[in-house]
Amino acid sequence: MSGYRNPAPTVDTLIEVGPAREIVLIRRKNPPHGWAIPGGFIDYGEAAPAAAIREAKEETGLEVELVALLGVYSDPARDPRGHTMSVVYVARAEGVPEGMDDALEARLFSLDALPSPICFDHGQILEDYRRLRETGARPPADR
Repeated sequence: MSGYRNPAPTVDTLIEVGPAREIVLIRRKNPPHGWAIPGGFIDYGEAAPAAAIREAKEETGLEVELVALLGVYSDPARDPRGHTMSVVYVARAEGVPEGMDDALEARLFSLDALPSPICFDHGQILEDYRRLRETGARPPADR
């Protein structure tokens, strides 16, 4: 397969915590700086769900249970570092997140009080997640 240029596979996990279902966001240590959904690159030989659980633990210290697939996001401009394709999960966890690995900070946020700036295409992902929670409507297939 050498010679082919392909997007890098990644995962992002919307972690719901507590009865209010607040969302964990991390403040990134590395560029691009800002707030992001916990996630990262899928390792060679690793399945996407395992990567989502691993990345959530590495960045927030939380043990998560994946509960749904939100969607796949593959816009070539979604990551300024290069073309990535992200499998985005919804998960549940208990406890207080702690910024670890390449996260300076991890905090809980209400969907009505999100921080700024939001990195990558995570603003769109959060809007799709909000729509799913409020109406049950899945994100469009063209993400």
